[in-house]
Amino acid sequence: MKLKFLPTIIVKYFLRSIFSVVAFLFPINEKKVTFASYRSQALEGNLEYVYREMVNQYPDYQYHFLIKKFKSSIWGKIEYILHMVNSIHALATSKYFIIDDYYFPIYVIKPRKGTEIIQLWHAVGAFKKFGLSTVNKSYGPSKDYLRHVKVHSNYSKVYVSGKNVVPYYAEAFGMEESKIYPVGVPRTDFFFDFNKIKESIEKFYLEFPEVINKKVLLYAPTFRGKSHEPTNIPCPIDIGVLREMLGNEYILMIHLHPYMKKNSWIKEEDQNFVFLIEENYTIEELMAVADILITDYSSIIFDYSLLERPILFYANDLQEYLQERDFYFDYRNFIPGPFFDETQSLGDWILNEKYDLAGIISFKKGFFDYLDGMSARRIVSHIHGEDIKEIEHRSQEKSHEFIRS
Repeated sequence: MKLKFLPTIIVKYFLRSIFSVVAFLFPINEKKVTFASYRSQALEGNLEYVYREMVNQYPDYQYHFLIKKFKSSIWGKIEYILHMVNSIHALATSKYFIIDDYYFPIYVIKPRKGTEIIQLWHAVGAFKKFGLSTVNKSYGPSKDYLRHVKVHSNYSKVYVSGKNVVPYYAEAFGMEESKIYPVGVPRTDFFFDFNKIKESIEKFYLEFPEVINKKVLLYAPTFRGKSHEPTNIPCPIDIGVLREMLGNEYILMIHLHPYMKKNSWIKEEDQNFVFLIEENYTIEELMAVADILITDYSSIIFDYSLLERPILFYANDLQEYLQERDFYFDYRNFIPGPFFDETQSLGDWILNEKYDLAGIISFKKGFFDYLDGMSARRIVSHIHGEDIKEIEHRSQEKSHEFIRS
């Protein structure tokens, strides 16, 4: 046993022993639903959409929340151990335990018969590798670690965007394809709600009236670093050069992963061109506002494709990222938009804007089996035992294509 895994092993058996005691003392509450996440401090994204739909269909259920962002400091880790004790009690007594990412307590216990652990993975589609697909990559878990903690084990059901991505999730989670259901991703229901899109745009322009009538670029790069360790990286795009090229007709919104450091990204002379959006807006709201998305390896390309707007790819570390994490597809042939590795060519494309709408639509249809804004409804119905064929039949009757107004 390697000493570096000793704290993990101690926590594992500590949680397992608590689970055994709780399971012995308390029965499963057939109406208890727990939503758990380490990604944020508030219920959001897939969990929020499913919760709202579940309350709508089952108002008499008892809903519990274990939403707490993990902090990598020593005190943060101690605090999180105490949080996990609560999660163990919920795991032992809930009928449904619903998560949206990696969740350590699930992997160190043997779930009780009658409890369903449901994974609503936070990313859409399949792009960069994750889970067991990254074993022994610098980003992923080592084989030695997996001997002690079977990550992504014990899921009863996983819900994904379409049939084409099922094999990749089966690989990433080490589970049977038959337990992975391509009925949709709840948070993408947002993009089929015209009122929410309109409200998002109005909200943004009320806060930033000075950018009305300007084209909005959204730069949303993927997370850099390992796990929760923030990485201080310089902005790959030369913002000053981009500002000089685009003039006053554009603004650049930047939305970074919450675990990324943002030191020195915006200079004083760029402040009327660049807006760093950290609070008050969901990523879905920002996508609704944006005329063009700029990213590198982020899976929000799947979400944004639903809007049928241009997606640009900018990265100056592609080879390093291939070594660190890799992709399920050949990156350059897969991405539904032009690729850039320096600012000048990026700015030139934006100024000349050659939009390949057909490529975006084809990409969208390849990763979403349903385009109707009813993913949360389908998932809640399926969780509660409704036959998948009946759900599909009802969805086909009500489905409508999203048309950008």
